[in-house]
Amino acid sequence: MSISAPVDEELQREARALGDPTRHRLFRYIAEASGPVGVAELTALVGLNHNAVRQHLAVLKEARLVVEELEVRTRPGRPRLLYRLHPEAGGRWGTPGPYAWLAALLSEAVRRRLDPRQVGRQEGHRIGAERAGAGDSLDLLEDEIGRRGFRPARVERRGKVELVFRRCPFAAVAAADPATVCQLHLGIAEGLVEGLGGLEVEGLSTRDPRKAGCRLGLRRQPDHEPAGVGS
Repeated sequence: MSISAPVDEELQREARALGDPTRHRLFRYIAEASGPVGVAELTALVGLNHNAVRQHLAVLKEARLVVEELEVRTRPGRPRLLYRLHPEAGGRWGTPGPYAWLAALLSEAVRRRLDPRQVGRQEGHRIGAERAGAGDSLDLLEDEIGRRGFRPARVERRGKVELVFRRCPFAAVAAADPATVCQLHLGIAEGLVEGLGGLEVEGLSTRDPRKAGCRLGLRRQPDHEPAGVGS
Protein backbone atom coordinates (compact mmCIF):
# COMPACT_ATOMS: atom_id res chain seq x y z
CA MET A 1 0.00 0.00 0.00
CA SER A 2 1.36 3.42 -0.90
CA ILE A 3 1.94 5.70 2.09
CA SER A 4 0.02 8.38 0.16
CA ALA A 5 -3.09 6.24 -0.17
CA PRO A 6 -6.16 8.19 1.03
CA VAL A 7 -7.44 7.35 4.47
CA ASP A 8 -10.84 6.32 3.10
CA GLU A 9 -9.15 3.79 0.81
CA GLU A 10 -7.32 2.29 3.78
CA LEU A 11 -10.54 2.11 5.79
CA GLN A 12 -12.36 0.43 2.93
CA ARG A 13 -9.65 -2.21 2.65
CA GLU A 14 -9.77 -2.82 6.39
CA ALA A 15 -13.57 -3.00 6.35
CA ARG A 16 -13.53 -5.62 3.59
CA ALA A 17 -11.05 -7.72 5.56
CA LEU A 18 -13.16 -7.48 8.72
CA GLY A 19 -16.42 -8.22 6.90
CA ASP A 20 -15.85 -11.93 7.42
CA PRO A 21 -17.00 -12.96 10.95
CA THR A 22 -14.08 -15.34 11.49
CA ARG A 23 -11.49 -12.74 10.49
CA HIS A 24 -13.18 -10.18 12.70
CA ARG A 25 -13.01 -12.57 15.63
CA LEU A 26 -9.32 -13.30 14.98
CA PHE A 27 -8.57 -9.59 14.71
CA ARG A 28 -10.35 -8.74 17.95
CA TYR A 29 -8.52 -11.51 19.79
CA ILE A 30 -5.11 -10.35 18.51
CA ALA A 31 -5.89 -6.70 19.26
CA GLU A 32 -6.93 -7.45 22.84
CA ALA A 33 -4.08 -9.91 23.60
CA SER A 34 -1.36 -8.82 26.03
CA GLY A 35 1.34 -9.97 23.59
CA PRO A 36 1.90 -11.55 20.17
CA VAL A 37 -0.33 -14.57 19.44
CA GLY A 38 0.61 -17.81 17.67
CA VAL A 39 -1.34 -19.69 15.01
CA ALA A 40 -2.02 -22.68 17.27
CA GLU A 41 -3.77 -20.44 19.80
CA LEU A 42 -5.86 -18.83 17.08
CA THR A 43 -6.73 -22.20 15.56
CA ALA A 44 -8.06 -23.37 18.93
CA LEU A 45 -10.04 -20.13 19.25
CA VAL A 46 -12.05 -20.47 16.02
CA GLY A 47 -12.03 -24.25 15.63
CA LEU A 48 -10.73 -24.27 12.05
CA ASN A 49 -7.76 -26.08 10.58
CA HIS A 50 -4.31 -24.52 10.50
CA ASN A 51 -4.35 -23.66 6.78
CA ALA A 52 -7.74 -21.92 6.96
CA VAL A 53 -6.57 -19.76 9.85
CA ARG A 54 -3.35 -18.89 8.01
CA GLN A 55 -5.42 -17.76 5.01
CA HIS A 56 -7.53 -15.49 7.20
CA LEU A 57 -4.39 -14.08 8.81
CA ALA A 58 -2.89 -13.39 5.39
CA VAL A 59 -5.91 -11.23 4.54
CA LEU A 60 -5.61 -9.31 7.82
CA LYS A 61 -1.91 -8.84 7.19
CA GLU A 62 -2.48 -7.59 3.63
CA ALA A 63 -5.00 -5.07 4.97
CA ARG A 64 -2.37 -3.82 7.46
CA LEU A 65 -4.54 -4.79 10.40
CA VAL A 66 -2.02 -7.19 11.94
CA VAL A 67 1.73 -7.63 11.81
CA GLU A 68 3.38 -11.00 11.30
CA GLU A 69 6.73 -11.63 12.98
CA LEU A 70 9.01 -14.56 13.67
CA GLU A 71 9.38 -15.67 17.26
CA VAL A 72 12.76 -15.07 18.91
CA ARG A 73 13.50 -18.39 20.57
CA THR A 74 15.89 -18.99 23.46
CA ARG A 75 15.40 -22.77 23.34
CA PRO A 76 15.68 -25.43 20.62
CA GLY A 77 12.85 -25.70 18.13
CA ARG A 78 11.46 -23.99 15.08
CA PRO A 79 10.42 -20.37 15.68
CA ARG A 80 6.69 -19.75 15.46
CA LEU A 81 4.92 -17.11 13.43
CA LEU A 82 3.35 -14.58 15.78
CA TYR A 83 0.73 -11.90 15.18
CA ARG A 84 0.06 -8.56 16.85
CA LEU A 85 -2.04 -5.48 16.12
CA HIS A 86 -0.59 -3.31 13.36
CA PRO A 87 0.48 -0.01 14.95
CA GLU A 88 -1.31 2.01 12.29
CA ALA A 89 -4.59 0.20 12.96
CA GLY A 90 -4.52 1.21 16.62
CA GLY A 91 -7.46 3.40 17.60
CA ARG A 92 -9.67 2.07 14.81
CA TRP A 93 -12.34 -0.63 14.93
CA GLY A 94 -12.60 -0.38 18.70
CA THR A 95 -8.92 -1.12 19.37
CA PRO A 96 -6.62 0.71 21.79
CA GLY A 97 -4.86 3.57 20.03
CA PRO A 98 -1.55 5.44 20.37
CA TYR A 99 -3.22 8.46 21.96
CA ALA A 100 -3.81 6.50 25.16
CA TRP A 101 -0.04 6.00 25.46
CA LEU A 102 0.60 9.67 24.67
CA ALA A 103 -1.96 10.80 27.23
CA ALA A 104 -0.40 8.59 29.92
CA LEU A 105 3.06 10.06 29.31
CA LEU A 106 1.84 13.65 29.30
CA SER A 107 -0.20 13.00 32.45
CA GLU A 108 2.92 11.68 34.15
CA ALA A 109 4.83 14.78 33.09
CA VAL A 110 2.20 17.01 34.71
CA ARG A 111 1.93 14.88 37.85
CA ARG A 112 5.70 14.72 38.41
CA ARG A 113 6.35 18.27 37.17
CA LEU A 114 8.77 17.06 34.53
CA ASP A 115 9.17 18.36 31.01
CA PRO A 116 7.96 16.05 28.19
CA ARG A 117 11.51 15.29 27.05
CA GLN A 118 12.43 13.96 30.51
CA VAL A 119 9.36 11.74 30.69
CA GLY A 120 9.95 10.49 27.15
CA ARG A 121 13.55 9.69 27.97
CA GLN A 122 12.57 7.62 30.99
CA GLU A 123 9.95 5.69 29.01
CA GLY A 124 12.33 5.12 26.11
CA HIS A 125 15.09 3.90 28.41
CA ARG A 126 12.72 1.41 30.02
CA ILE A 127 11.68 -0.01 26.64
CA GLY A 128 15.22 -0.01 25.26
CA ALA A 129 16.66 -1.80 28.30
CA GLU A 130 14.05 -4.55 27.91
CA ARG A 131 15.11 -5.18 24.29
CA ALA A 132 18.87 -4.65 24.66
CA GLY A 133 21.03 -7.56 23.52
CA ALA A 134 18.36 -9.08 21.25
CA GLY A 135 20.14 -7.94 18.07
CA ASP A 136 21.82 -4.96 16.44
CA SER A 137 20.89 -1.78 18.30
CA LEU A 138 20.02 0.16 15.15
CA ASP A 139 17.77 -2.64 13.89
CA LEU A 140 16.04 -2.81 17.28
CA LEU A 141 15.60 0.96 17.40
CA GLU A 142 14.09 1.04 13.91
CA ASP A 143 11.77 -1.84 14.79
CA GLU A 144 10.59 -0.21 18.02
CA ILE A 145 9.90 3.11 16.31
CA GLY A 146 7.99 1.21 13.64
CA ARG A 147 5.94 -0.50 16.31
CA ARG A 148 4.91 2.91 17.59
CA GLY A 149 3.46 3.80 14.19
CA PHE A 150 6.10 6.23 12.83
CA ARG A 151 6.84 4.14 9.71
CA PRO A 152 10.62 4.82 9.74
CA ALA A 153 12.91 4.62 6.72
CA ARG A 154 16.66 4.27 7.27
CA VAL A 155 19.14 6.44 5.38
CA GLU A 156 22.87 5.73 5.83
CA ARG A 157 25.73 7.69 4.32
CA ARG A 158 29.34 8.33 5.33
CA GLY A 159 28.97 6.75 8.74
CA LYS A 160 25.91 8.84 9.56
CA VAL A 161 22.46 7.36 10.00
CA GLU A 162 19.05 8.99 9.80
CA LEU A 163 15.66 7.51 10.50
CA VAL A 164 13.03 9.37 8.49
CA PHE A 165 9.60 9.24 10.12
CA ARG A 166 7.19 8.83 7.22
CA ARG A 167 4.17 9.04 9.51
CA CYS A 168 3.31 10.77 12.78
CA PRO A 169 0.81 8.75 14.85
CA PHE A 170 0.05 11.90 16.87
CA ALA A 171 -0.28 14.31 13.95
CA ALA A 172 -3.39 16.10 15.22
CA VAL A 173 -1.90 16.92 18.64
CA ALA A 174 1.60 17.53 17.30
CA ALA A 175 0.28 20.08 14.80
CA ALA A 176 -1.41 22.00 17.62
CA ASP A 177 1.49 21.78 20.08
CA PRO A 178 4.68 20.69 18.31
CA ALA A 179 6.97 21.94 21.08
CA THR A 180 5.49 19.50 23.58
CA VAL A 181 4.90 16.45 21.40
CA CYS A 182 8.13 16.67 19.37
CA GLN A 183 10.21 17.09 22.54
CA LEU A 184 8.50 14.01 23.94
CA HIS A 185 9.45 12.11 20.77
CA LEU A 186 13.05 13.28 21.05
CA GLY A 187 13.20 12.15 24.66
CA ILE A 188 11.80 8.72 23.78
CA ALA A 189 14.43 8.32 21.05
CA GLU A 190 17.22 9.37 23.42
CA GLY A 191 15.99 6.94 26.07
CA LEU A 192 15.70 4.08 23.58
CA VAL A 193 19.26 4.67 22.41
CA GLU A 194 20.56 4.77 25.98
CA GLY A 195 18.72 1.59 26.90
CA LEU A 196 19.79 -0.30 23.77
CA GLY A 197 23.39 0.94 23.83
CA GLY A 198 25.82 1.38 20.96
CA LEU A 199 24.21 4.51 19.48
CA GLU A 200 24.09 8.25 20.06
CA VAL A 201 21.33 10.69 19.08
CA GLU A 202 22.65 13.71 17.18
CA GLY A 203 19.34 15.51 16.91
CA LEU A 204 15.77 15.53 15.67
CA SER A 205 14.88 17.66 12.65
CA THR A 206 11.14 18.28 12.77
CA ARG A 207 8.68 18.86 9.94
CA ASP A 208 4.95 19.55 9.67
CA PRO A 209 3.52 16.44 11.45
CA ARG A 210 0.58 16.32 9.03
CA LYS A 211 3.02 15.79 6.16
CA ALA A 212 5.57 13.79 8.21
CA GLY A 213 9.26 13.58 7.28
CA CYS A 214 10.91 14.32 10.63
CA ARG A 215 14.51 13.05 10.71
CA LEU A 216 16.27 11.48 13.67
CA GLY A 217 20.05 11.81 13.33
CA LEU A 218 22.11 8.99 14.84
CA ARG A 219 25.71 7.90 15.14
CA ARG A 220 27.11 4.52 16.03
CA GLN A 221 29.55 4.42 18.89
CA PRO A 222 32.93 3.20 17.54
CA ASP A 223 33.09 0.14 19.79
CA HIS A 224 29.63 -1.01 18.68
CA GLU A 225 29.85 -0.89 14.91
CA PRO A 226 28.67 -4.13 13.22
CA ALA A 227 31.05 -6.00 10.95
CA GLY A 228 31.76 -4.10 7.75
CA VAL A 229 30.80 -0.66 9.07
CA GLY A 230 33.50 1.97 9.17
CA SER A 231 36.09 -0.30 7.58
